[in-house]
Amino acid sequence: MTTDRGSERRAEPVAGVEVRPVAGHIGAEITGVDLAGDLDAAVVALIREAVLRRKVVFFRGQRLDHAGHVALARRFGEPVVLGRRGSASPPDHPAVETTADRLELGGRFGMEHEEWLDRRRHTLLRGWHCDHGARIDPPAATILRAETVPPYGGDTTWSNLAAAYAGLSAPVRAFADTLRAEHRLGVGYQSRPGDDAYLRHLLDHQVASVHPLVRVHPETGERVLYVNGYYVERIVDVSRPESAALLEMLLAQAVRPEYTVRFRWEPGSVAFWDNRATIHLAPSDNAHLGFPRTMHRVMLAGDVPVGVDGRPSEPVTGTEPGRW
Repeated sequence: MTTDRGSERRAEPVAGVEVRPVAGHIGAEITGVDLAGDLDAAVVALIREAVLRRKVVFFRGQRLDHAGHVALARRFGEPVVLGRRGSASPPDHPAVETTADRLELGGRFGMEHEEWLDRRRHTLLRGWHCDHGARIDPPAATILRAETVPPYGGDTTWSNLAAAYAGLSAPVRAFADTLRAEHRLGVGYQSRPGDDAYLRHLLDHQVASVHPLVRVHPETGERVLYVNGYYVERIVDVSRPESAALLEMLLAQAVRPEYTVRFRWEPGSVAFWDNRATIHLAPSDNAHLGFPRTMHRVMLAGDVPVGVDGRPSEPVTGTEPGRW
């Protein structure tokens, strides 16, 4: 998400537009904005500043279609065009990914969706992630809109990784500043007995990078505890047991309830979050209910993370900046 580093100062107020925080460390609801309309520069600046400060912002009652969704994203950066999407995604809008595509993945590899999901999220913290965190240049931001949602269940939760870093004790912060971690696609997947088509797919399409454990946010200058349960393989340059213990502690810190916000979706709701300073948890309480849940997302191109020491992330395999 591009800016002129103006996040250190508050955006000018806009008549009729209100930014209301919804939790102590993260999240705000913005009212008085029609995202499908022709947003002027002042409104764009206000939204950008709110995303950087509150990490995720919410809008309700919006009337975006696919074209409007992409046009909105372009006001804040360059939309990512994914090389491969599922059949639910609109073929004429390559920047839009329909998250219902995920329901197809298990079937492609001989599993029901519930089994596939369970094998990927076999621990309480495993589902927490930033989008495409194994890439050398994970997206800067994500804009997700709801088309069809269950009457109950299906909420999404986000956590503020800058607040999580600040909440560590000073000696632990100083130690974490020196560490780097390998992020890899498919970490922790529990394979099926015998031949496992999904495991073979993961091995044939590896994506991995070494990122700083503490990232310096390129726009706000904040230090961010750059961990998540879904992609982090291990902390490098320490033993496996040491890495496991450190990650258990840091992941628990990253998702402490006081750093989180939970959002109940409605048709027409939009969430816009900073993918560099948050992790989020997709819902797992609605699959058994039988209600459809159709969401569409557009991601904004990001940059290569940089650590406290000024060293950028390094690609390991299957990734290079700007190439999707």
